[in-house]
Amino acid sequence: GNWWHSPAAACPLAPQAISLPQELWFEGHGGARSHAWFYPPAGGAHREAPLLVKSHSGPTAMARTALNLAIQFWTTRGWGVVDVNYGGSTGFGRAYRQRLAGQWGVVDVDDCAAAAQALVAAGRADPDRIAIEGGSAGGFTTLAALCFTNTFRAGASRYGVGDLSALAADTHRFEARYLDSLVGPWPVAKATYEARSPLQHAERIRCPVIFFQGLDDQVVPPEQTERMALALQANAIPVEVHLFPDEGHGFRNSDTQIRVLEATEAFFRRHFRL
Repeated sequence: GNWWHSPAAACPLAPQAISLPQELWFEGHGGARSHAWFYPPAGGAHREAPLLVKSHSGPTAMARTALNLAIQFWTTRGWGVVDVNYGGSTGFGRAYRQRLAGQWGVVDVDDCAAAAQALVAAGRADPDRIAIEGGSAGGFTTLAALCFTNTFRAGASRYGVGDLSALAADTHRFEARYLDSLVGPWPVAKATYEARSPLQHAERIRCPVIFFQGLDDQVVPPEQTERMALALQANAIPVEVHLFPDEGHGFRNSDTQIRVLEATEAFFRRHFRL
């Protein structure tokens, strides 16, 4: 099974070392009340603590509170983690879920930034040490947040979407109408797709980014990650790319998952001088 969802009985952490989620309500996109789970770092939250913002994969999924050892990996190393249920997430009623209609790349991005800002304002995180990470759709939100907000100082994208137009043109990769509902009808709304694609605005990313990509990925092809990394390198932005020949979309191998966590933390630590 997924090692990060193993039951508490199999957890290598002592119970007192586990960071428990705290409910965080904050003012998100357009002033709407938005939800996240905040996991304080070991020893408690404080204004010098680095913060990792997690954007869940699957735009209409939700962040849950089952014991997640990947989150505990960060908190035991002194990081606060905020797992954001941005507008569009399930579990908060129909109106909340509909916030993302036609607004993917806007509402999710604003909500991730606003969650981090709420924690900074509360003295629970360091504004100069905020990172964001996500996989797949969460990788898109991560890259878009680095492009279109000034909140984050580093990012990690796992098989993230950099170019929405390429994804839409390849309709077999997603249900054809799914992107239509999240962005707009393709190709009529092509201008919207381009306006929200991180690849088209790569020059706006001013902080280090680490990428992880499976070479067998049939959903987000490796060239999306390669083009994004090359665009950043051309702007002299520090970039690290990790390619996994035997992985597809979503890493199955637990060794890969551990390598991704460790490489991400080492990358952030180096750039945040921790």
